[in-house]
Formats: sequence, C-alpha cells, structure tokens
Amino acid sequence: MRIFNYELLKRLSIDTETLSLISEIKELKGKQNFFMGQKKDSLAELVEIAKIQSTEASNKIEGIITTEKRIKELFKEKTAPKNRDEEEIIGYRDVLNTIHENFEGIPLKPNYILQLHKDLFKYTAGSIGGKFKSVDNYIQEIDENGNKFIRFKPLEAFLTPAAVADICDEYEKALNSYLIEPLLLIPIFLLDFLCIHPFTDGNGRMSRLLTLMLLYKNEFIVGKYISIERMIEKTKSSYYESLRQSSDKWLDNKNDPMPFIKYMLKIILAAYREFEERVVIFDEKKLGKGERIKELFANHLGKLSKSKIQEFLPDISQPMIEKTLRDLVKSGYIKKTGQGKNSAYIRNN
Repeated sequence: MRIFNYELLKRLSIDTETLSLISEIKELKGKQNFFMGQKKDSLAELVEIAKIQSTEASNKIEGIITTEKRIKELFKEKTAPKNRDEEEIIGYRDVLNTIHENFEGIPLKPNYILQLHKDLFKYTAGSIGGKFKSVDNYIQEIDENGNKFIRFKPLEAFLTPAAVADICDEYEKALNSYLIEPLLLIPIFLLDFLCIHPFTDGNGRMSRLLTLMLLYKNEFIVGKYISIERMIEKTKSSYYESLRQSSDKWLDNKNDPMPFIKYMLKIILAAYREFEERVVIFDEKKLGKGERIKELFANHLGKLSKSKIQEFLPDISQPMIEKTLRDLVKSGYIKKTGQGKNSAYIRNN
C-alpha cells in the first residue's frame, strides 16, 4: 500500500551531480531575474513563441498532432477546431494561458486540479473532464514485435481522490517547512501524480501543466520563455525511461525517485541555458535578419541545423535562413557537415 510522507525526503541521499544541477539552475535563475527587468521587449516575444511550442509539443507527446500552420492559427484564435485532436490542442492552450496569467492564485488543491482538467477537455465531446477515474487504468507499452504489455499498474480508482489530496497536502507541508529543496520536491510530487494516474485521459498533459505551475510558484519562471514541454518531447525516450526506473516498486514504497528527479533537473537547466542564449539573439533585433543568423553562430557552440536556427529565430523565414547559410558557407564563416536530414552547420575556427 502506497504511503505519502514527504518529510521522509529529508533522508534522501543526494549525490554531487544532483547538487551541481541545483546550484547551476539557481545561478541561472538569478540571471533570468536580471533579464526580466532589463529586456522586457525581447521577453514578450519569447513568451508567445514558448506558448505555441508548449501547446504543440505537450500534445505531440500524446500523439495529438496537427500542422505547424494550424497550431499557430488555433493558438491565435483565427480558426475553429476541425476535429477532436484540435479540440484538445485548444483546451491545452487555454489552460496554459490560465497558468501563465494566474498561477499565483491557483492553490495546489484537488478541486483546482479538477478544474484545470475540466478546462483541458472543455471543447471535446463526452464528460471525462474534471473527474477522477472511475475504473482502474493501466500504463501500457508496445514491444519491438508490436505486442502490448502492462508496464505499470497505477493506484486503484477508489483510492485516487484521497491520494491526490494527500500529495497536495504533503507538498504544501514540506514546502512550508523549508527543510526540503523545492527543486527536489516538485519532481517528487509529479512522480507521485503520474503514478497515481488520476484521470481516464490527460494525465501526461496535466503533469506538464502542473510542472509549470509549481516552478512558477517557486520563482523558476523559465518555462514562460522557453518551452519545457518541447524539451521533454525532444527527449521523450529518456523521459519515459526515467519514469520507468523511478516508478518501479512505487506501490510498495521501495522506488528510487532519483532518476526522474535528475531528468527533470536536467530539463530545467537546459531551459535556462537556452533562455540565456535566446535573449542575446532576440536582443539583436536592430540587426538585419542575415546578421542575426550570423550572430547566432557567433554565440553558439557546436552545430546548428536549419530547424534549430528556426527555433531560435522563428520570425525569419526558411528561404531567408537557407540563403544566409549559403552566403555564410561561401564566405567561409561557417561550414556544412553531414547530408540530407543529418546536415548541419558549424562556425569555422
């Protein structure tokens, strides 16, 4: 039987890698606060880009996909949804906006989690939104031969409401005690939430929305400017593997939360690093588009693909990126590596 007692986290063995991750996140958080005060115009554009990327990526993880053009149209409310996938996409859009704008006024309580879940599905037919699961659910995987198997059995349905209330209470008590680092406490809460698997549908998306909300409440605002959901989607196999490792023997209170904690810390740290890099690029808007692409290479270590350049500079068209890359290669400023889908560009020393 699973027992929730977050005071026991004080006994958690923290290695030097984890301490180093936490230390660097906090250092970059201080730089973020400086940027927030000094570069408001650049940050406003980053917010809108991150919202679109977050909506697309979080739904993509669950197999809910539409075109990039449709995502932008749906996000800017220029069109109505055409199918269930698009209804779920705009549901995520609305809840994401709610968290961005009102996180300080949303307590971590079961009834508020239910309301957010209800809003997630408010455009879809049926009545699954805003209700805990009424029947037991299972987390399935498909092996290399296409055979389905049960990877994890979450908490039983009849225990779910009390369990969600317990983890909310335990989180608040541990946070208010100031004895447990929030960057450790947040992944622990999310791990328990995912292992309870409280809803018939939408558990993954709700966990990512709650990730943002809890980070924001603890003044780690980076997810507002850099899409944490996109970073999870791009490392999906590592995400599921860390979750698999940390959920093993969860029902028996013998699981090791550290793989999932480390994964989440690395995602948060990567977001902060990208935030710092993007602010520099966006602050160069006085430069021409070609000059901004060149500046990106000047400030970036390692290779850049066309798609990565467009992630950093979404206001610059693909043809303009391709033209600039040709010019920079011709001038010898950068060189091309790889072919086809593996092609990328790197600055010449």
